[in-house]
Amino acid sequence: MLRVFGGKTAACDGIMRREVLKVGALSLLGPFSLPRLLRAEKQKPLRDSAPAKSVVLLNLFGGPPHMDMFDLKPDAPDGVRGELNPISTSVPGLQVSELLPKIATLMDRATLIRTYSHRYNSHNPYNVLTGFDGGNDSENYFAKVTDHPSMGSICQYLGMGRNDIPPYVVMPAFPGYSQALRRAGPYGGYLGSQYDPLFTVCQPEFAHKAKADYYNVEAKGFPEAPSLDAIPELTADRFERRWSLLQQFDQSLARVESTGAGERLNQYQQQAFALLSSSKTRAAFNIQSEPQEVRDLYGSHVWGSSMLMARRLVEAGSTFVTVNWEAENGNHWDLHGNNFGMLRSLCPPLDQLVSAFVHDLEQRGLLESTLVVVMGEMGRSPKINRKAGRDHWPQCGFSLLFGGGTKRGVVIGETDQHAGYPIERPVSAGDMVATIYELLGIDPQMTVPGLDGRPIHISHGGTPVLEAIA
Repeated sequence: MLRVFGGKTAACDGIMRREVLKVGALSLLGPFSLPRLLRAEKQKPLRDSAPAKSVVLLNLFGGPPHMDMFDLKPDAPDGVRGELNPISTSVPGLQVSELLPKIATLMDRATLIRTYSHRYNSHNPYNVLTGFDGGNDSENYFAKVTDHPSMGSICQYLGMGRNDIPPYVVMPAFPGYSQALRRAGPYGGYLGSQYDPLFTVCQPEFAHKAKADYYNVEAKGFPEAPSLDAIPELTADRFERRWSLLQQFDQSLARVESTGAGERLNQYQQQAFALLSSSKTRAAFNIQSEPQEVRDLYGSHVWGSSMLMARRLVEAGSTFVTVNWEAENGNHWDLHGNNFGMLRSLCPPLDQLVSAFVHDLEQRGLLESTLVVVMGEMGRSPKINRKAGRDHWPQCGFSLLFGGGTKRGVVIGETDQHAGYPIERPVSAGDMVATIYELLGIDPQMTVPGLDGRPIHISHGGTPVLEAIA
């Protein structure tokens, strides 16, 4: 059995949890027990050619402060203006935070959206991954079957990806402080759990606990594919136990399938095991095979290792990879206190891994076919609070895009003098998701059936940000 330990949460949701999860190694892989082949033939609203073949989305959980990173306001009054200085970038007239010098040199390759604006004030990646912003904490904090499907789930639903590598992966673990809870966002929702991602598992190590003033502690470690280490030595008895667990997991889904689904279920379970034991999958997750100098470029922490693994997955053929930057001990972006001290810990590894990832993709000829998205579920408030922090602010945030058919050296949107509200070109959660779909060659206006069979718009009324598309 695989024991996965979840730590105490420390985000502003105020919920303290300590769980120990005991699961059969392959029971974490329920999404693959009925792969995307198990569905009726349907018209696939996909373009024959599209610039992006893969997406890597780095979600900065908690809400990164846009006015201290990509939209500094040095002339704003005290109490709004931050402590950090702007620096010039490779785009004339464009400045970013002094804590992002490597990203500054990459801005001539990037599209920067400064006006990501929506209504959803909740700590999960729901709006980022689905484009839906009409919910609230009480309804949408935890994942449930009535949730809207994520972009990665839509990709699987449409049959995108390969059969010898997981098409949709979330790292380093379940969104929700590694294994401790299940935040809404990355799942298949009403399309079914067969369209969930493969979640890696991770047990970060910390040098010490976070201090009361939100002092950041770096998370060491790397994500691992569940059970892959056990597959080579899998005995008949252990295989039988895991097979049984997988069958139990899918009983509820099998019950609602049409007559004859039982025979098909066994077939696709066999495909799931074949996928996870394939040499291509095992090779993609073997991050230790990377030269040490490459691993050093990304950084010896969970987030650098996750992005390096994302590159390996994209290189192997995965379609949608999400890295959710969220761990205990203050290793996240919910900066209600000590905002500037936290940024001095958080921004350098972000700067390092984004630079390494973009350069790595570029050198391997993968940047033009890989859409890289860096963003959070919201921005932060213009006003600095009594704890020298900034509070929740879904009214405005940023999204940074590289490759995958996006324009280079472009800034979209303008905010007011306090970076509080868009005054030009607001971009909704639906617009952002529609843009990603468009770059992947998916019709952003398509619908999928809800639980009651009624069609639901995958972009929730959003339209692509055409100014971002080359």
